[in-house]
Amino acid sequence: MARLQTGLNVMQFVLPYSGLQWSDLPFMLEGAWRTIMLTIMAGSLGTLLGVIVGWLRETFVSFRIGLIPFIDVIRSVPLIIQFILVNSFQSILGLQFDPFWIGVVTLSIYMAVLTSELVRAGLQSVRPELSRAGRSLGMSYWQGFLHIRAPLAIRTALPGWIGALIALTKDTALVSVIGYIELLRAAQVLINRSNEALLILAGVGLFYFVICYPVSLYARRLERRLAI
Repeated sequence: MARLQTGLNVMQFVLPYSGLQWSDLPFMLEGAWRTIMLTIMAGSLGTLLGVIVGWLRETFVSFRIGLIPFIDVIRSVPLIIQFILVNSFQSILGLQFDPFWIGVVTLSIYMAVLTSELVRAGLQSVRPELSRAGRSLGMSYWQGFLHIRAPLAIRTALPGWIGALIALTKDTALVSVIGYIELLRAAQVLINRSNEALLILAGVGLFYFVICYPVSLYARRLERRLAI
């Protein structure tokens, strides 16, 4: 009996460093899928909200002034602290949201703030003479906005938005601080068990490259197409 107990103790000591196995692949793929879902959800919601907020800030002085403190705070406070604060705030209120949705909300707000600044700068880059020319041709405000201001603003804002989206993809790794297991957190779990840090982190870096590089290539091609 004593020998069996000793054997169990040895197994408990050895198992944490049992090396990588094929059964670890689904765990990593699940983390990768969660990273992709976070990026898609937060990128879509944040962009939609950011376009609306950017248009409101550029159009109405009250929104331009009223939203400045909120935007400055979101841009200045590190994102990892925002995750912790949002998670703590919902706990204080007695809410029990899934860490995935806490991550989506926090990343969406952050993406919305960045997008709103890009949209506002893009709209302001359009010369007022072009809008007045559209009105003189009988266009309504929305017709001039959709056919003149928006296309020109997109050319200005697109490079910055692509950069923000790529940064958002990498920032999803910070959601692990509130207990959500995405790709990087899954990699950390496997590193602690297998002690194969170099191999695992190389795979994680390759995944982020495979996700971000095609987006960057497509953005360059789209920029050239819009510049024609």
